[in-house]
Amino acid sequence: MRLPARRHPSLRLTRRAIRPRAMSVLPGAVALAVLMCPLPARAGGTQDPAAARSQWAPAGPLGDLGGLRSALARHGISLHLYDSENLLGNFAGGVKRGSTVQGLTTLSIDLHTGKAFGLPGGTLHASVLGIHGQPLTGPYLDNLQAANGNEARDGVRLWELWYDQVLDDGRYDVKIGQQSIDNEFIVSRYSGLFVDTMAGWPLLPSFDMYGGGPAYPLSSLGVRLRARMTHDLTVLAGAFDDNPGGGRFAQNAQILDPSGTNFNLSTGTLFIGEFQYATVLGGLPGTYKLGAWYDTGLFPDEYLAADGLSQADPRSGGVPLLHHGNYSVYGVVDQTVWRSPTHAARTVNLFGRVMGAPDDRNLIDFSFNGGLTVTDPLPGRPADQFGINLGIGHVSSRAAALDRASGLPAQGVETLVELTYQAQVTRWLVLQPDLQYIIHPGGGLLDPADPRHLIRNELVAGVRAVVTF
Repeated sequence: MRLPARRHPSLRLTRRAIRPRAMSVLPGAVALAVLMCPLPARAGGTQDPAAARSQWAPAGPLGDLGGLRSALARHGISLHLYDSENLLGNFAGGVKRGSTVQGLTTLSIDLHTGKAFGLPGGTLHASVLGIHGQPLTGPYLDNLQAANGNEARDGVRLWELWYDQVLDDGRYDVKIGQQSIDNEFIVSRYSGLFVDTMAGWPLLPSFDMYGGGPAYPLSSLGVRLRARMTHDLTVLAGAFDDNPGGGRFAQNAQILDPSGTNFNLSTGTLFIGEFQYATVLGGLPGTYKLGAWYDTGLFPDEYLAADGLSQADPRSGGVPLLHHGNYSVYGVVDQTVWRSPTHAARTVNLFGRVMGAPDDRNLIDFSFNGGLTVTDPLPGRPADQFGINLGIGHVSSRAAALDRASGLPAQGVETLVELTYQAQVTRWLVLQPDLQYIIHPGGGLLDPADPRHLIRNELVAGVRAVVTF
């Protein structure tokens, strides 16, 4: 018999959960407190969005660290420390009810070689992740679109270590080293507002690449080139090791490389390229991206065994047929569609990301997320944002066929709807109440507590807190 669909490696975690009753009223209380905490009133008339952002530029509670930051800056070194804590609970449906906290502390250091060594245009970057707490998705939801972008295996790990060199007065730059490609590829400016994982790194590569791909909390050695062809057109291209953990496709890359220092170069190559077109439509800015990736590695078939029989056939050896190579194409749209004539910081923005991949070697052959965001949504709160996100994931027909052959319900489509409000409470503190509703979790998986029924629709609520030190 075939097991239920593969889960992202980062979701296979166990730890005792926070008791849910004490947390059940917290998201609403936080939301009320956020909205009752006024920011200084905006000056009358039109306000430039950049001015609104700079007014609330991070000035952390640690300040200048006794002069350390200023001293480092004089030598071209900048130090950044962030902490994000996510309290989320499942209040309906799912595998079980309950709440968890998962946090992420990120320390990064940048050395600017122009000031440090007299080599203009160079940046040496290193970052470390401290991941702590328990995820909600695996133990409580068992869905495809993970509830929390911080979800990963506990521990301290190296994230990125690279050198970037700007050339030809900024027309080109080349980055080489250990990189997490979700910082630059398949990025939607407006989708990044949301709490669920797949609003950041999309659903399709999270399941169809080795270990979820070289994306948080993983990274791979590689090289990336950015070329600004014209004022409007930029080309982004890279080649990376495809397998951060260095193991087989189904193995957990985070367990294989718990420190982030494996620096694997012994498997396949992931090639990725993206065209980015920035334009102004009716006086409103927009960015349109078209890209694709190709992986030279080996990928197991979702239905056939190596002997040509179904993997569910008792006569089969159960070893999947392996395909050489895998690929996906994608598009990203970020477009402002309205700006207040009296307050320039107040905008309505639409976004969308769509991806497709072959169904024979991929669990997810189609994914989409899109929606809208509103900046400066309430009077007196120019740095706040509100958003609605729709996420859709389709389990491939080959994977569904194996479900049927195994006597299981065939997986299909999972849909997620998310509402969120991001409030800049102080210069260094952001609070973000969040609400998610997941329809047909996992595309239709049996409930392990009641195998006569599928997992019921889920209601997730909670709050994210981000501190910039």
